[in-house]
Amino acid sequence: MGKVIEDWKLLEAALEECRSAGKKIVSTNGVFDIVHVGHVRYLRAARALGDCLVVGVNSDECTRSLKGPTRPFVPQADRIEMLAALECVDIVTIFNESTPERLLEVIKPDVHAKGGDYHPALLPEAKVVQRHGGKVEIIPFEEGHSTTSIAERISSALSERA
Repeated sequence: MGKVIEDWKLLEAALEECRSAGKKIVSTNGVFDIVHVGHVRYLRAARALGDCLVVGVNSDECTRSLKGPTRPFVPQADRIEMLAALECVDIVTIFNESTPERLLEVIKPDVHAKGGDYHPALLPEAKVVQRHGGKVEIIPFEEGHSTTSIAERISSALSERA
């Protein structure tokens, strides 16, 4: 089970312990609203890229600015708790910016994982990762396993009942 570390100074210290033990640090980030099998498969694949997986979660405020006023469906405290409960996740933290660049300045990952719906050249955070000697890895996206598709199915089902 992962640790929740919201204070970035404590996060930095925890990661320094990992580095001192020779562990390879992997980071990823996202909203992780309605955690589903696509998320779990993605996080397992990310964790397989190293020894310590750090997941940055977009805050509620940040999620609203990125996804619209009806999101997130699940509050950040619940999303963080769900992710920390996964065996493949070592550390969960929160960030409030639209991109994880500032968080990655703290993490300095060996590998930063993103889903297959992204291209490394278009990720603003890629430069931060590379500047600290890391690389960006794209994990293939699994069609049909997204929060948006789940929300659309729920909405459609509710509309049919009305």
